[in-house]
Amino acid sequence: MNKIIPGILETKWEDIEKKIETAKILSKTIHIDIIDGVFAKNQTFLDPKPFSKYSNEIFFEAHFMVDNPLKFLEPFADAGFKRFLGHVEKMPDIAEFVAKGQLLGEVGLALDIDTNPADLKINLEDLDCLLLMGVKAGESGQQMQTRVFGKLQALKSKTFIPIEIDGGINDSNIVELQKMGADRFVSTSFLFSGNPLESFKKLVNLVDYSK
Repeated sequence: MNKIIPGILETKWEDIEKKIETAKILSKTIHIDIIDGVFAKNQTFLDPKPFSKYSNEIFFEAHFMVDNPLKFLEPFADAGFKRFLGHVEKMPDIAEFVAKGQLLGEVGLALDIDTNPADLKINLEDLDCLLLMGVKAGESGQQMQTRVFGKLQALKSKTFIPIEIDGGINDSNIVELQKMGADRFVSTSFLFSGNPLESFKKLVNLVDYSK
């Protein structure tokens, strides 16, 4: 399992592609943030088609920070995305999103930092994974909020499915997050703000791959 997943949040395809070329050297799984300007104030590049050129060599996961993630599933699946993470905060029908996502690849639900896990009215074992935001969804470069720790522990006591943490991941908190039960870690600003290779190695060396 890829535990450290490079994350990309950009508005232009040229910038995305530049980061893909770097990230694919580090990991065969890459996390792409999709923001529509409704869920959050900013908006990323939204066209899935250009990603298709990499679909045979990269396992793309789409992180839908959008209004009604359901309508984004098929276009991104057609472009070769394999895992779909939809935010429950703007999801009219969670069961429908999960059912559709299961037909297209791996499917997970994403919870923003303010969302209570108790609000998830679904059998967690129907999911391939869960994603917990460590920051307010929508912008990269924020400092992790420690309240995600309690949410992580609460969910880990209820399910065996992988839990992914996104937002504020760095070399000072990744060990503690893994001890609390996190399985995968999305790194965006920490990875790309300096030397990506050195930053990636730093995180890899801190993570226990036997878990």
